[in-house]
Amino acid sequence: MSTRTIDAELQNESLGALIQEQIAMKIDDLIATLPNPEQLTPEQRRGIIARYTAVLEGNFIYWMTATLLAVQSEEARPILLDNLHEEISESHPVMLRKFTMAAHAFPREIDVLAVHEEMTKIRLFLGKLQGVQSLVTMAFFEGFIQKFMSYLANLAAAQGSTEMEYTDVHGVCDIAHSQGLFRAVSLENSINPISPDADLFEGVDLLSNVIHTIIVGPAAKLAA
Repeated sequence: MSTRTIDAELQNESLGALIQEQIAMKIDDLIATLPNPEQLTPEQRRGIIARYTAVLEGNFIYWMTATLLAVQSEEARPILLDNLHEEISESHPVMLRKFTMAAHAFPREIDVLAVHEEMTKIRLFLGKLQGVQSLVTMAFFEGFIQKFMSYLANLAAAQGSTEMEYTDVHGVCDIAHSQGLFRAVSLENSINPISPDADLFEGVDLLSNVIHTIIVGPAAKLAA
């Protein structure tokens, strides 16, 4: 292996570590905005669970598939395929549906429409098929979900639910998923580097807006 190759690998590893550090801060900032479940009304708790489900159930596998299509690194693709295989073979959307129904929080029209605008933007962003940016976006979301699961479980428990398979599974598996995606960022950037003028965190910011709407709901969003 040449010195130039070693230097390039070290540069990419440093990039991955730097991105991971910045994303961790963004996730912590979002988690800090979560309202106390005990201070929410039953309808407010229902709304958060419903909007989360409206975003995740029919979209997460699509997002991960779009990211798979975007990457050029042959080493990065198995990381995405393993994630998709787990999502599909273990029927994670079914887990989420059971969780939501047990909490009496199945999405209504108002819940779907509340996230419609932000969801459209993230779909169009992923449709650009930008390898590094897409991977960074999914790494952020996997990391957020892992930290959000205990809060989501508390919301459901306050609604009288004991169905926690979804939150139990994702509170553990998404740790490995996010670490794998950060590794994929370095692998992809080594052969398909992001341009210097590109916004590395464009997708992260778009998803942060989606998460904000999940948390605050349509009424608070309109008031802002």
